[in-house]
Amino acid sequence: MRILKGIEQLAFGSDPAIYLIDNELLIDTGSGLFFQEAKQELEQQLLDVKTIVNTHGHFSHCGANKKFRDWLKAELACHKDDKEAIEGGGSLAVPGSTPKMVTVDRTLKEGSVIRTINFTFEVVHTPGHSPGSICLYDKAKHVLVSGDTLFENGVGRTDLPGGSMPVLLDSLRKLSGYKIAYLLPSHGDVKIGGVEFLVKQMIAHAKEEAYI
Repeated sequence: MRILKGIEQLAFGSDPAIYLIDNELLIDTGSGLFFQEAKQELEQQLLDVKTIVNTHGHFSHCGANKKFRDWLKAELACHKDDKEAIEGGGSLAVPGSTPKMVTVDRTLKEGSVIRTINFTFEVVHTPGHSPGSICLYDKAKHVLVSGDTLFENGVGRTDLPGGSMPVLLDSLRKLSGYKIAYLLPSHGDVKIGGVEFLVKQMIAHAKEEAYI
């Protein structure tokens, strides 16, 4: 599904969304359970994928890394704090799955830049859901790819290993300083407009959860 010019969203079953940017940047790869379906759909594009970025190290987002990289021959990048989990095939693997080890080619940090033909994404480190959770933000186009940090009507879980509601609250405060016209989360609907107000709502809610 086209979100806006240069951004396609792929969604299969219960897997998180995969985003294809300008046919050259892939954000997350899913669990691998729907790899063939994703490959079939992507093969309809004029692919020149140079980089695969994981928003964090949970299996549902990175379990298919090896399959995608073997196919696309692309560089794999993630935040340094989730690098170990991702190289091990992803944490929190689904029952019956076999995580595939893979080498991360590039470690990201706050302020790292990833460019495509039409977009310039800055890495925003937003821990709380996991230690190495990141968002990707295009300042010129006001696009935020938010992973599991922020959804159209909620925030990512913090009751999993490495999660922390107070830390997530700090990440939301950071995002409150960004002008966001397009919110592209890993789960649920894309949100166009009203994102700054949403972030304020989630901060208020997170404050309540953080200090109960």
